[in-house]
Amino acid sequence: MTDADPVRLYRTVRLIRRFEERAVELVHGGQIVGGIHPYLGQEGIAAGVCAALDADDVLAGTHRGHGHVLARGADPARMLAELCGRVTGLNAGRGGSMHAADLSLGVLGANAIVGASGAIVTGAVWAHRQRGRDTVGVSFFGDGAVNEGMLLEAFNLAALWRVPVLFVCENNGYATTMPVAGAVAGTITDRAAAFGIPAVVVDGQDPEGVRVAAAAAVGRMRAGGGPELIEARTYRFDVHHTFEHAVRLDYRMPDEVTRGRARDPVDIQGSRLSDADRAAVDAEVEATLDAAVDFALASPHPDPADAMAYLYASGLTARTGGG
Repeated sequence: MTDADPVRLYRTVRLIRRFEERAVELVHGGQIVGGIHPYLGQEGIAAGVCAALDADDVLAGTHRGHGHVLARGADPARMLAELCGRVTGLNAGRGGSMHAADLSLGVLGANAIVGASGAIVTGAVWAHRQRGRDTVGVSFFGDGAVNEGMLLEAFNLAALWRVPVLFVCENNGYATTMPVAGAVAGTITDRAAAFGIPAVVVDGQDPEGVRVAAAAAVGRMRAGGGPELIEARTYRFDVHHTFEHAVRLDYRMPDEVTRGRARDPVDIQGSRLSDADRAAVDAEVEATLDAAVDFALASPHPDPADAMAYLYASGLTARTGGG
């Protein structure tokens, strides 16, 4: 059942924001190797959509996927340990930033393959429905994914088989550095319309607005409707990837970034709380993340001797030697 509590929704948005900021600090400090794709500015989408889901629902995210995992209720300490490559991480340090998953929460994983979440979630929900379960799924993807064949094939099968998948396009205006206007012919909602999938555009900076739209779509799908699409228009406050902090790619003008940051989902949702409630949530989030950082950095690294562990589902290890 959808969670309309404004305090809990604010806590989710604030938790994702501060988690990402702390993670960027750990990247710069060398504790997170390889960098991350920050979700800064887009927190309202994950928070609003996940507030509309039931415990048995499933989702899959993107390479910019920390917010989706946290909004679903994953432990921030284990998530941060995963980013740091520690054995106490959600996936024993094997998934890292772009492949974090928590199957106990229905999080089928972040995914580095652009558009892959659509195929994964459509298949998973179809399988659940074949078993008589009331499962709904969410596929998060960016504007750069709407031209990918894998996603369009997922649209087709979900519409043809009436699989209840909520396709959520997080349109932040850029596919890496490519402006959406230079990459997408027509509109994103037209992509859905071509398959007979109902679609709406929402303000992705308003967590409550996203929640209301997602709850309405989930309700229709759970009642027997087929897939739907939400295009959540948002703005990425920070870089596409933290490597940009070093190379300083110049593809967004400063005044554009200033305008984009003016509508902050943390402040928009925070304005719905009393000053006392907001301060209490902020303090609780800081304490949670202080503990998460301590937990992650105190956790051991994987043993190199176990490098082949988890590689084969059967438990078999690779054959040594050669002919």
